[in-house]
Amino acid sequence: MKVVVIDSGTGNLASARRGLEIAAGRAGLDAKVIASADPLDVRTADRIVLPGQGAFADCARGIAAIEGMRGAIEEGVAAGKPFLGICVGMQLMAERGLEHEGAPGFGWIKGEIAPISCPGLRLPQMGWNGLDFTSTGCVHPLLNGLQADDHAYFVHGYALRDGDQAQILATTEYGGPVVAMVASGNRAGTQFHVEKSQEVGLRILQNFMVWTPEGVSGS
Repeated sequence: MKVVVIDSGTGNLASARRGLEIAAGRAGLDAKVIASADPLDVRTADRIVLPGQGAFADCARGIAAIEGMRGAIEEGVAAGKPFLGICVGMQLMAERGLEHEGAPGFGWIKGEIAPISCPGLRLPQMGWNGLDFTSTGCVHPLLNGLQADDHAYFVHGYALRDGDQAQILATTEYGGPVVAMVASGNRAGTQFHVEKSQEVGLRILQNFMVWTPEGVSGS
């Protein structure tokens, strides 16, 4: 199995790669995990991971600056390859982001990335917070082995707004419910830093490594 962690210049590549390697070992998989900015590696990958940090528009520009990268990602997803977006990588799955000048996303999940509304609480949200599973999340294979209120590590000031409840796997509480994890077909994402979320994160990565999505569609 070849797993490619996309290097768009804005992600925590070393931690993501190491987490995936540990997860593969726990799953008993013979997996090669590489970080790459080469679209050819994405086209030949079995699984695609997109980490992202910073602003939505900056991450979108990072992908656009690599000739052929966006097309390689979209082709891989359309072919049914499992995709995982991490933090801003998850946000890029949405229709658009409103941070700074705004930018379009991949449009794989409904909604837009907007500032978190949390009167009286600091932004960005930073630190450990519990996960609340939705009815969709309770039965989704990416959350196998996890329990309600398991904690994950968040660092963000923007989050998904006006999403489709059927695509939301988990939320967290920060001045109200904040979308923490999404999935649609073979495409999934975590708003939290799964690679920094210790055993909870490793379990999600292990689930991702063995995930065979049902009803896969590139639409």
